[in-house]
Amino acid sequence: MTQPMNSPFPTPAAPVVGAAQPANNSGGGKSAEPPPGVKGWSWGAFLWNWIWAIGNQTWIGLLALVPLIGLFVAIYLGIRGRELAWQNRRWDSVEHFQRVQRAWSMWGLIVLAVAVLFAVAQVALQLNRV
Repeated sequence: MTQPMNSPFPTPAAPVVGAAQPANNSGGGKSAEPPPGVKGWSWGAFLWNWIWAIGNQTWIGLLALVPLIGLFVAIYLGIRGRELAWQNRRWDSVEHFQRVQRAWSMWGLIVLAVAVLFAVAQVALQLNRV
């Protein structure tokens, strides 16, 4: 739909009734191609790795508990975690998926920030004792 030239306001974006919506294929395993907007870096998967893996039924993430390979698994989950979560768990919609993954990322970043603050405070306390 085109916008009239004399209108300063954009045409509202609304779903077209009866238009084909992409099928929700979440939880379909490796054959389920994630819809646009699902793929991308996941701070929740990277920072919470094995806990995130349980919550998203992405069992390969439990390998993060194995010494020496945990860091590599965390990086892998950061890169592919959102796609794996879409394929391994049934979601109500893309919006539901985005909301849950955003919460994982938010809490992961909050915990990381608190850990950094505690580390800085510990170093500052140690420097005051010297």
